[in-house]
Amino acid sequence: MAHNDIHTPVLLDRCVELLAPALEGSGRVVIDATLGMGGHSEALLERFPDVQLIGIDRDADALALAHERLSRFDSRITFVKTEYDDIAGALDAAGADHLDGILFDLGVSSLQLDRAERGFSYSQDAPLDMRMDAESELTAEHVLASYSEGELRRIFQRYGEEKLAGRYARAIVAARTPQPLQTSAQLVQVLDDATPAAVRRSGHPAKRVFQALRIEVNQELAVLENAIPAALDAVRVGGRIVVMSYQSLEDRIVKRAFHTASQSSAPAGLPVELDEHLPTFRLLTRGAERANDDEMAANPRATPVRLRAAERIRGKNA
Repeated sequence: MAHNDIHTPVLLDRCVELLAPALEGSGRVVIDATLGMGGHSEALLERFPDVQLIGIDRDADALALAHERLSRFDSRITFVKTEYDDIAGALDAAGADHLDGILFDLGVSSLQLDRAERGFSYSQDAPLDMRMDAESELTAEHVLASYSEGELRRIFQRYGEEKLAGRYARAIVAARTPQPLQTSAQLVQVLDDATPAAVRRSGHPAKRVFQALRIEVNQELAVLENAIPAALDAVRVGGRIVVMSYQSLEDRIVKRAFHTASQSSAPAGLPVELDEHLPTFRLLTRGAERANDDEMAANPRATPVRLRAAERIRGKNA
């Protein structure tokens, strides 16, 4: 199946539009920090014929597919297998000494969702894996088998914002006593049995638990907490950062980092604002932008997206 048939990039035109002022001209460097299957990277490489692109992903399968898809741009792209908070390491790997633009398309990728054997989807039976990097040790099965009831409740509350976190944690601990849960179907059954009928009618009971497990297995929020400041720090004056989030926990981290970078750091009551207190970034979006109705209809995975963007307007020591 063609790449375009299994992967429709979210807000593609808008991402390119926001990054364009930073990428027009020679010698420009852009990072696709969540390369996936390379849809956004392909558009950037086509639109900006002189740009050098660095594609980051921790998923070896994604890197292999993106390498195939982007082979015609081989001389202008560097692939780096790492987590997306390693911005400095990726720049070093590509021999780049500056950064003009960076794109984050957060969350689980189409590739990971659509391959049942990866265990990300509650709608398909598969081993409870959920690793974005197949070489990492922690799996969802291990979390469910070894975490205490309190630890499970904590991650379901924190990462899934699940109101029934305690009920689900108790049910999982009880269910794993005879033998560990090993498949997504087994977990879904436990959750379904533990869900009151009235709650079940309001949405699939496994959705938030699966999200929480995925975030825990891949330490997604911890990586993101490091990645956004690292990206803001690396982008040079005139450079831009675009971030697409798919759930509120991600968006809060991005919003907070962008707010701090775009506000004066002067203490309250200071009569004159010194240069070192002036904002270093300006926001390019008013709040978080959403996909329009047409895009959501054509690409349902765009429905929850929140897009934020910012531009560096001052150097660190300006």
